Amino acid sequence: MYKAIVFAGTTEGYEICRFLSENKISALACVATEYGSHSLEAGDYLKIQAKRLDEQEMTELFHKELPEFILDATHPYATEVTKNIKSAALASGISYIRVLRAESQSQNAVYVETAEQAVEYLRDREGRIFLTTGSKELAAFTTLPDYRERIYARVLSLPSVVEACQKLGFEGKHLIAMQGPFSKEMNEATLRQYECQYLVTKDSGKAGGFQEKIDAAFACGVIPVIIGRPVQEEGISLTECKRMLAKYFSCEGNQHITLLGIGMGSEDTLTIQGKRAVEKADLIIGARRIADAVALPGQEVFYEYRSREIVDYIQNHPEYSNIVVALSGDVGFYSGARKLVELFGEVSIQPEIICGISSVVYFMSKIGLSWDDAKIVSAHGKNCNLISLIRSCEKTFAILGTADGVAELSKKLTTYGMSDVILYVGENMSYPNEKIFEKPAHELVNYKADPLSVICAYNPQAEPLPATHGMPDEVFLRGKAPMTKSEVRSVSLTKLKLDENSVCYDIGAGTGSVSVEMALRASQGQVYAIEKKEDALNLLKANKEKFALDHMQIIAGTAPKAMEDLPAPTHAFIGGSSGNLDKIIDLLLAKNPQVRIVINCITLETVSETISCIRRLEESGADKEWESEVVQLAVSRAKNIGRYHMMMGENPIYIITVQAHKKEMTL
Repeated sequence: MYKAIVFAGTTEGYEICRFLSENKISALACVATEYGSHSLEAGDYLKIQAKRLDEQEMTELFHKELPEFILDATHPYATEVTKNIKSAALASGISYIRVLRAESQSQNAVYVETAEQAVEYLRDREGRIFLTTGSKELAAFTTLPDYRERIYARVLSLPSVVEACQKLGFEGKHLIAMQGPFSKEMNEATLRQYECQYLVTKDSGKAGGFQEKIDAAFACGVIPVIIGRPVQEEGISLTECKRMLAKYFSCEGNQHITLLGIGMGSEDTLTIQGKRAVEKADLIIGARRIADAVALPGQEVFYEYRSREIVDYIQNHPEYSNIVVALSGDVGFYSGARKLVELFGEVSIQPEIICGISSVVYFMSKIGLSWDDAKIVSAHGKNCNLISLIRSCEKTFAILGTADGVAELSKKLTTYGMSDVILYVGENMSYPNEKIFEKPAHELVNYKADPLSVICAYNPQAEPLPATHGMPDEVFLRGKAPMTKSEVRSVSLTKLKLDENSVCYDIGAGTGSVSVEMALRASQGQVYAIEKKEDALNLLKANKEKFALDHMQIIAGTAPKAMEDLPAPTHAFIGGSSGNLDKIIDLLLAKNPQVRIVINCITLETVSETISCIRRLEESGADKEWESEVVQLAVSRAKNIGRYHMMMGENPIYIITVQAHKKEMTL
């Protein structure tokens, strides 16, 4: 006993049969001929019957099998068959559902009711005709004057069809015997080959290749003559049918999901593999601009860009079998694909991933620069410390995220002494209004760009970042403010163990030598230089500008008060505490219990105060593992005295490190 009987003479019928089989719902597919059965694959849940049935035979079949549904997905022009199926279902008391093709409409085309009306329209008009209505309609067109020379008829490649066409006078190059489906390019090639001025077709919907014919006609400047449906039917679409079946039979879904990088957005930057995925899809998901760029006429679209909502929607709609999630550019280049793969993994779904053309590949090829040696980042919704990257890299590619992004970047480059850096700017890439140009930064300080523009900053004067700590003292602007010397700075920063994303405090920053080296190491993080003295604040600003450290923020004030509104640090260096060491450390730990702290002490009293503070922390924080270390550093420098070198000792420095770690649980 079958759950459903499907009359499957169309692509929609075949798709319903596959949907039922994949969801383990037993079904019988009824097709009129053996030829029609070739598009189906029988299995444990799908049986195929290739035979023409009259109304009586249908009624007998329904009484015998007693299915829950009769699904009529026959061709829209098979009106007699549809009438018989409906009558037999009614007589058997079984639910009948008519599945319709999505009807397409097209502008700049001629619509007629019948083939005869198409003939009358064409009778007094000159020009060759590409006829795609099938062999059954050919006889009507033989009344056209010179039809043997004017008409190029495309029909099925069956011997009986070819023979019937030849009897009507269609032969040689005027008879094109081929099996579809036909792409737009194939239709376009045929129209151009035979220099046709008209294309005659039935509105057979998406599955019948209607849109591909219309698109080809418009591309070639050919007038489409469209024969409308002979009757207006009531029914449901393929998607509505699958949704109904999924709900009725509680289908869990057997879906193929593709994460597709669509390139820049125009059809030209979508790969051939991507086009094939879109053509097979019964649902396109993506942000409106992206989904609209690839969705085909009549295709189901769900506008959404949030990853969780996309996954939830797919799980709640098992009626969709082939789903394409469209993503801009390439799926591996600052794409939402990473989060989607993670969420699909949580529900045991493995999507197919199809790459696209990324903005960096497209843009760099347009401006004629290689990108294998460029620094590539995105400033769209994130902080990437772009100024520091441009200072240290000859080529920096960045995705910007605001309309004033180019102007703001140009202002900062000018402020930090890089006004001659060349900015290549790309907007609306691949679209008709694409704009790509180059100018020095100082000419773009008021430029209004597209919100999602990209830039490549070319800086031939770039200074690579130092590979180690301990820059020479002479490179800093010093004045009279205290400065942590090179050797001490090197050891202290080594003890801090910074990474490129660290959030650092330099408390008692002085001239900013430690702040600067922190910022150079934490190139993608943030540095807060906290200082109370006016002369030191001026030096901090000067050194910040000299090294182009846009991610180094100067905080005027005394710690810990000046620290209260700052983000939680991952690392802190204390070079001066103004007698507030205990309060400073308490606030640091309150912001981040695992913050790593390095303290420089010159006097024994400060060493004693620091060790007492650490003991207090260890006693009150017994639930943590405390790492602490005290290192004394004594540095001597050689001084020339005549022919000799005398070693002159610097004041010894105590470098104290402390950090709390979560205590490992033991059984």
